[in-house]
Amino acid sequence: MPCSPLTTTKVRLLTILGAFGRGLERAVLPNACVFCGASRGIRQAAICEDCHAELPWIENACVRCGNPVATRLPLGVYCAACQMNPPPFIATIAPLEYAFPVDAAIKAMKFRRRLFYVPAFAHILGNAMRRLPNDIDSLLPVPLHWRRQAARGFNQAAELSMPIRRKTGLGLVKNVVRSRATPYQSGLTAAHRQRNLEAAFRLRGAVSARHVLIVDDVITTGETCRQLARVLLDAGVKKVSVLAVARA
Repeated sequence: MPCSPLTTTKVRLLTILGAFGRGLERAVLPNACVFCGASRGIRQAAICEDCHAELPWIENACVRCGNPVATRLPLGVYCAACQMNPPPFIATIAPLEYAFPVDAAIKAMKFRRRLFYVPAFAHILGNAMRRLPNDIDSLLPVPLHWRRQAARGFNQAAELSMPIRRKTGLGLVKNVVRSRATPYQSGLTAAHRQRNLEAAFRLRGAVSARHVLIVDDVITTGETCRQLARVLLDAGVKKVSVLAVARA
């Protein structure tokens, strides 16, 4: 359902106020590790050396879907799930497991406005992008429905995308919207997630990108990325890849 002019104005005002609050929050934060608070040995993105080493890194994963696997797969070989039901994207990178302290940090970022985690996670994503195809030309942060974004004050996927865009100069796909206010995906089975997201995304107009990188905070079943990828491919995009902080 389209927004009224008054509703659109409110959303824009909340977005502006949210951006101001985020800038103020980042300005007053101390130069300390976002995980342990230590002020020594801080890396470029506010993670100390010890915490960086102790994060739940995924050592081996399927290149196609990002799911952890027991051993490194040969080049061009994908996991059993991708062989039986290939996803509509060609590559997925999620460098961390959705486990402590990453899970707690992502929840705090999304639901308690702890946006000082954004530079740390964006730095990790920027490094992980080196493992993706080099012909990516645009980013697509997973869209939130306008009501949820207005209530939250920000879109965490968009926040993670901004530092990546500044660093890479990649374009931004802005005209894919979440047209249905779907319930939270947490706790739903794969089948329920699929039904929950059917026809949830819509493209307004055309898209000129050829290889789009979908950016999100967490991949669980991958259904959100599948639905978005289908919208993009139906619109003429040639390839889609996925980048997320963590894989559940």
